[in-house]
Amino acid sequence: MSTKSLIAALVITAGAVASSGIAVAQSDKSCDKGEFCVWAGPDYTGAVQRLDLETANPDECITLNLVGKSFVNRLSRDASVFQRENCSTEAEFTTYPKHGTYVPDAYFVIRALEVWGP
Repeated sequence: MSTKSLIAALVITAGAVASSGIAVAQSDKSCDKGEFCVWAGPDYTGAVQRLDLETANPDECITLNLVGKSFVNRLSRDASVFQRENCSTEAEFTTYPKHGTYVPDAYFVIRALEVWGP
């Protein structure tokens, strides 16, 4: 494959990925008040998924779009993180308090979240 063909293929692939509508952004270490943010890498690195009370209904199991290794809870509610996608309590899970819990290196990979109700 020529260099021009390879570059063209890479540009087309990058455009397809960028327009796919995936709700996971590239790494940004900020997490605003009222958000739960989870990163694919430790120390708030890699792809990030942000949830708030409009996108995370309280008392429902929310399967994440990525496997998280670090997270921040800046919601106004407590939140539980789960190792399993279905919020099973048979695997690892832990509840973290509201208003600013920072976990740069989770004890287990995070695949689901449950926000506690009022």
